[in-house]
Amino acid sequence: MAMPDLVLRDIHVIAAPGWWPPAPGWWWLAAAVVAVLAVVAGLRWRRARQRRAWARLFDAQVEAAIDAPAKIAVMSALLRRAARRVRPDADRLQGDAWLAFLDEGGGPPVFVDGVGRLLHDGGFRRRVDDDALDALQAAARMRFLSLMAARR
Repeated sequence: MAMPDLVLRDIHVIAAPGWWPPAPGWWWLAAAVVAVLAVVAGLRWRRARQRRAWARLFDAQVEAAIDAPAKIAVMSALLRRAARRVRPDADRLQGDAWLAFLDEGGGPPVFVDGVGRLLHDGGFRRRVDDDALDALQAAARMRFLSLMAARR
């Protein structure tokens, strides 16, 4: 039996839930992303700080030398100390083998055929060209920083 006075209403669909606040899983994901970004930023900052310290050490040691042959000797000594981080016997290499080791970092051969050749005999010269010394210092500084940053 149907009741004629019964008025039926249409079905109402409830509104979709809002996008804010997100579900707990999204909060966990956001926290994990922030934590990973903080760790990566911290490691990069630490590496940059260490690289700046190495650069200051190199520059201070070279500037403390009194003349060009002494500066070349200091650069050679710093490169030999840094080379031990990559290869334990690298500081005992001599002559062209030492210069070839310094060129192993990639790029054009700066030490065997370029201005780095001054490391071989520049410490024994009476007079060293200032431009060649500056170029050697820039190349040696770059190689020193790359050797110090290398992992064993």
